[in-house]
Amino acid sequence: MSRAFVKEDDAGEPPIIPPRAALPPGTTNYVTPNGLEQLRAELTLLEAERSKAEANREDEANRTRQLTILNARLSALNERLASARVIDPATQQPDEVRFGATVTLKTVKGPKPGMKRTFTIVGVDEADVSAGKVAFVAPIARAVVGAKAGETVSLKLGRNEELVEVVRVVY
Repeated sequence: MSRAFVKEDDAGEPPIIPPRAALPPGTTNYVTPNGLEQLRAELTLLEAERSKAEANREDEANRTRQLTILNARLSALNERLASARVIDPATQQPDEVRFGATVTLKTVKGPKPGMKRTFTIVGVDEADVSAGKVAFVAPIARAVVGAKAGETVSLKLGRNEELVEVVRVVY
């Protein structure tokens, strides 16, 4: 029987191996010093988890499954660490938006004139929009890189286009 005709209730199952944040092919894996420390801390935790799983001899089938998942996650993480290129924000030009900058934008023209937004441009593995950290490959980050305080930049966010002023650049 074809699997297309078999009903399986696996909607609640998490993916076997959670994907790492996407890094476009051929793109250098820039990280901040803090981002590199986060990756190293994650590596330490995964290695400890693997050691614990290797020591557990009670359920061999579950142990094998856990080790397969952990080894895949460790492999992906080691690839990221090997390709990481650390950029210290303190070495960037202080008056220009670059990797590691905390940028404040003010909408000049668009759906919400006068609205301010602040975010920090970081590596893909440390990006967290809820914490105000945007990956350097994100469209908003790409649009403002190279701009200086006082300059206006055009942003295309979905269907909307906004004209924003770079109010502040801090490292």
